[in-house]
Amino acid sequence: MHNKISEVLLQNWDYSMDVEDWSPPLSDALAGVDHLQASWKPQGGAANSIWETVNHLTYYKERLLKKLKGLPQLPDVDSNDDTFIVTVTGEEEWEKAVAALKTVHASLREVIEALEEGAYDWGGSGHAPGEEVMSLILHDAYHTGQIVLIRKLQGSWPSRRSFD
Repeated sequence: MHNKISEVLLQNWDYSMDVEDWSPPLSDALAGVDHLQASWKPQGGAANSIWETVNHLTYYKERLLKKLKGLPQLPDVDSNDDTFIVTVTGEEEWEKAVAALKTVHASLREVIEALEEGAYDWGGSGHAPGEEVMSLILHDAYHTGQIVLIRKLQGSWPSRRSFD
């Protein structure tokens, strides 16, 4: 690693997907979820499904990856709600959605690792790259908590978990 900033960002990036810390990582929250569980919503419709949330997370990760790599951006959406849409169903499609999330997360990790000490010094408009990465880490944690809550409501989350 090049510097202290990238070390902190990478550590927290890993916590958000793969490493247990204060909360379960996203990979644990998604482990063992099938397409039916991923599509389930609690009665009343006030929550997004796990699958919708995975698509939302993937959209924002892809958007940041393209921005940090200087690639053409994803098409704008009319509202944030449009990022929570599931257009296909079935077990194979669910597995593809999870794989896409993990792939873009890994690709962003490579970009984060290459950030220089000036990751928070930004002369351009908008937020500095380090700020955007940290914001996405917090975004992941927020939505991981929602996924765990949905799984608790389904009865598909273990009543006791080991942290060893």
